[in-house]
Amino acid sequence: MPEIIKVYRENSVKLRFIGKKYDNADRLNGSFSVKEKWNEWFKHSWFDILENITNKSRDSLQENKNTYIGLLRNKPKEPFQYWIGIFAPDNTEIPDGFECIDFPKSEIAVCRVCGEKTEIYLSEGLELFDFCNKRLKEKEINHAHDKDNVCWVIERYNSNFFMKNDDNENIIMEVGFFTSFDY
Repeated sequence: MPEIIKVYRENSVKLRFIGKKYDNADRLNGSFSVKEKWNEWFKHSWFDILENITNKSRDSLQENKNTYIGLLRNKPKEPFQYWIGIFAPDNTEIPDGFECIDFPKSEIAVCRVCGEKTEIYLSEGLELFDFCNKRLKEKEINHAHDKDNVCWVIERYNSNFFMKNDDNENIIMEVGFFTSFDY
């Protein structure tokens, strides 16, 4: 079982998420394979395209600077969405073939999780998010819904520590929950 090694809050500037959206139409044989979608990103060098247009402008993004993002969108009575991309400054131009979501200044509660690759990165279930959400509730931290009643959850794969194994061959990723929005 993975271990939460750090829980912290961060204040975020206005952000523009740039990426691609996946939903029920992208399911194969009833399953939504996140792994296949990430492999597609690397195969087509889509992260390279985004990094080339945002490289210097991302220096101000703190924890999101060297990070690939999996973004989960959950809104009552609407289909689940999974997005892959990066956070960029709020005025960043959107390249052809990509979409964006603009986030206001906000607070994010983050769980830094350490565990085996198959428990974290290749997991197809929501167990990891439930595990992190439970820890946040223990600390009396609740996630917030944006002005459109959407709950957003972030999978943050930071290049500074994601693929660097510890002595036990574990990897680290972060799971973030928006806890407030400043519109």
